[in-house]
Amino acid sequence: MSLLSIFALAGAMFLLAITPGPGVFATVARALSSGFKHAVMVVAGIVMGDLIFLMFAVFGLSAIAQAMGSFFIFVKYLGGAYLIWLGFKLFVNKPTAVNVKGIKELSWKTNFLSGLFITLGNPKVILFYLGFLPTFVNLQTLAIKDVLIIATVVSFVLGAVMLGYAYMATKAKNLFKDKKSEGLLNRIAGSVMMATGGVLIAKT
Repeated sequence: MSLLSIFALAGAMFLLAITPGPGVFATVARALSSGFKHAVMVVAGIVMGDLIFLMFAVFGLSAIAQAMGSFFIFVKYLGGAYLIWLGFKLFVNKPTAVNVKGIKELSWKTNFLSGLFITLGNPKVILFYLGFLPTFVNLQTLAIKDVLIIATVVSFVLGAVMLGYAYMATKAKNLFKDKKSEGLLNRIAGSVMMATGGVLIAKT
């Protein structure tokens, strides 16, 4: 795998990651409501979903992925409903402290799964790995070393972009220090999360 191919893949991955979509919106919403650490787990789930599709593409499993189309549709609806439910919990949550705090009942596992569901049900991600990735690298001639390089590029670029969004959202959250502001912030974050779930369900 040439250096030019690596940079081309990194650039394409950056554009895919930075474009606002369900993953970005969910990451920002989680950072606003629960802080950077919780958003990190959402990002980890998003990256894991991308790596799963990467493995499908690299190891020639695109036919299996297409055969499992109805399963991914199910995951899309399940993930969308899950995000709407999480958003609703945020929306109705009542602030209990002066400082902005996270929603304690949302565990790191819950955040990770929400990120994973977002990616597994996102048609844009599926199209990128099973359709566009072969235009950047020759999947037929990849060695194990090349697969590790691609996985590293995907993880680093996608993770860095999403964590950047989470960091900026966390900084914005720190501007809100009183209960009234916290309640408004929770409603905004909850609305964004529910809207993200709706968009995920509606996307084809």
